[in-house]
Amino acid sequence: MIKTYIKIAWRNIKGNPLFSSINVLGLTLSLAISTLLFMFINHENSFNTMFSQKNQIYRVLMETSESHSNEIYATVPAMVAPTSMVEIPEVLDAVRFLKHGFGEPAYISTGDSEFIESSLYYADSSLFKIFDFKLIQGFENEALVKPNTAIISKNTALLYFGTDQVIGKLFKIDDRLNIEITGVFQDLPSNTTLDGNVYVSFATSFFSKRPTWSNASLETYILTAKGATQKSLKSKFKIMLDKHIEKESQWYALNTQQLERVHLYSSHIQNAYSSRKGSIDQVKSLSWLALLILVIACINYMNLTTARSQIRSREIGVSKTLGASISNLMMRFYAETGLITAISMLLGIGLALLCLPLFNQIAGKEIPDSMLWSVMFLLSLVTIWVITTLLAGSYPAIYMSHLSAKNILKGGKIGSFWATNVRKGLVVIQFGASTVLIIGVVVIYNQLKFIQEKDLGFDTEQVMAISINGINDVNNVKVLEQELGELSMITNVGAAQGFPGKTVSGRMVQNPLEDDGGISVQTNRVDAEALNVMGLRFIAGKNIPVIKSEGDSLVDVVVNKKIADYLGYTPEEAIGKNIQMLPSQNAFIVGVVDDFNYASLREPIGAYAFHNFPSEYKEYLLVKMKVADLQKSISSIEKKFKKVAPNIPFDYSFLDQNIEQLYLEEKQTASIGMVFSLLAIFVACLGLFGLAAFTAEQRGKEIGIRKVLGASVTSIVKLLSADFIKLVAIALLISFPLAYYVMNNWLQDFTYRINMSWQPFVFTGLCAIGIAMITVSFQAVKAAVANPVDSLKTE
Repeated sequence: MIKTYIKIAWRNIKGNPLFSSINVLGLTLSLAISTLLFMFINHENSFNTMFSQKNQIYRVLMETSESHSNEIYATVPAMVAPTSMVEIPEVLDAVRFLKHGFGEPAYISTGDSEFIESSLYYADSSLFKIFDFKLIQGFENEALVKPNTAIISKNTALLYFGTDQVIGKLFKIDDRLNIEITGVFQDLPSNTTLDGNVYVSFATSFFSKRPTWSNASLETYILTAKGATQKSLKSKFKIMLDKHIEKESQWYALNTQQLERVHLYSSHIQNAYSSRKGSIDQVKSLSWLALLILVIACINYMNLTTARSQIRSREIGVSKTLGASISNLMMRFYAETGLITAISMLLGIGLALLCLPLFNQIAGKEIPDSMLWSVMFLLSLVTIWVITTLLAGSYPAIYMSHLSAKNILKGGKIGSFWATNVRKGLVVIQFGASTVLIIGVVVIYNQLKFIQEKDLGFDTEQVMAISINGINDVNNVKVLEQELGELSMITNVGAAQGFPGKTVSGRMVQNPLEDDGGISVQTNRVDAEALNVMGLRFIAGKNIPVIKSEGDSLVDVVVNKKIADYLGYTPEEAIGKNIQMLPSQNAFIVGVVDDFNYASLREPIGAYAFHNFPSEYKEYLLVKMKVADLQKSISSIEKKFKKVAPNIPFDYSFLDQNIEQLYLEEKQTASIGMVFSLLAIFVACLGLFGLAAFTAEQRGKEIGIRKVLGASVTSIVKLLSADFIKLVAIALLISFPLAYYVMNNWLQDFTYRINMSWQPFVFTGLCAIGIAMITVSFQAVKAAVANPVDSLKTE
């Protein structure tokens, strides 16, 4: 019986090439898009699930007190790991990770070659007991035990040495630290937050020799006993802190986060080291997008199939007369839908595989094509096929199988008022969903444009940040500054610990007149020229002095207006006031700059201060250029850099590019949404095109008679197009409030945002109507210019 259904279905598909092609094309595109989106969603949800002890692994989080803004950090002090293993019975083991330079790249020298390594961590040897690291060379009980030893990934070994036989080989970090390789591990998959290429033994780090309860710079993971709960761990961490830190000095508490939640549920957590960051909001948005596109394609199928009910009515009538039951007919329609969906799914999977590299580029991911062949994903595809078949085939199967054989064979009109209106309603839903997608993409694009064009309060154009982390001699840094200063296209050069858009040092500033515990402040050690490069606007006082006399112990501080306001001073009154913020009691405010957006525009402007206290390294040279040929200037700067530091790789970035990185998630979502929304509109237009073709065919004789009676081409086009344009207009009216509600909520996440204006709605409305008119008019004009003799000769 099933074989017969499939034969009939195949015959029907071949007998109606236009409608079958439209259905297959629409479903193929939709299933290809959905496959890519579900691969993305599956990849994001699979993070950290490959570790055998994943249910017992937690990341330790630091939650600061109210006086420290109630912030949550992914890093904790070095004493947490060893102490918790001793004092908390549920903690079986712990591993600490410290990223090189607190997130800065390392400069690797192998003797013959130099490399910039952005994923170098210091880690405890317990790494092997908690995570499933597979050493392909070396021994777990020996690797990462001694100081100055390291394990590296297989690909990194091939990159550095051209071979993976590297046990015993040496490399140098930042031109000062010799490291011996004691192990080579299998490359980590792309769906883990552990993204290290090189792990150096923790015994090599500063924190191994001087662990404290204050400096929170280490990501720490614990392996717990089975059955340990987060609530119990939190209470025992509190007991541990009470034992080792005086109550009045406790500015944080400890909590835990399940390993499987680290990737998607950490957007509110600061100081996380992994470069692979996900967002549950992005996953939810793209899940809705995938479902919407599938629904649009299913609606296409339903509309086109039921629209052809008049043509297929005789077949149904004869079948019913010969004894076919309703269930037989329903099975026949479902078989036809299932066959078309199966063909579309195979084509869609092929298309998805072809487009996967491009999708990875747009989404900024490394989704392997092997994911498509996993058992779970194949089962998911079968589920999608079944659901799509049931959804797309439901209305045609139910509607057409219930048609009356008597009415059909008497030549009565098929297609009730109810059925016609349902079909119109589906077109409205289809275009309404597409309209919401387009408005969403336009609003995201406008918000990103607003961010790019907003005056952040400092100069970002043609400002280069050159990493000098590997230059150990301060005199060489000064020589480099002089060399760069000689280049005609460079206007200013200054050294700084960091720059806006990059995390610097977090401290507290105290108001002596208030007992509120102070406010959090970002502090940045700089020289005077660095402030000139950034082009900050002074509203009172002056810059940090260029030269400090020997023995001068005063610390000069430039604060933003936010700090002056908090201290209760006008900018002018703040000049010369002592400020309690640094490890020095001799810090005084010498200048006040206007507030500037040093972080994401999602957040309000916070307190920020520049100083010249030698508490941190100046890791960057900030260079302001004024050039037309940027590439040529970069080459000139690199030559100067290599002249001073020939063994250090030239590593640089631009401030505007670093600022853009703060909005990477929005850019990726907008890019994916833009491409797929356009495809969704195309799929919707395919359905409209098919319906218009069917209408023109169904009303062929009416059009012929009208032409014979003198109707113009324009009036016939208007006649055929008007109904469709009305449906699109209704879709716009319904979708506009929904789109406004959704996107207005999305904008609330930004402290600085655009106002929802009428332009995106007018733009989208005109586009939707224009596209619909073009789609329908093609068939309408074709029908209007046809020879009426052809349609009337059969009468």
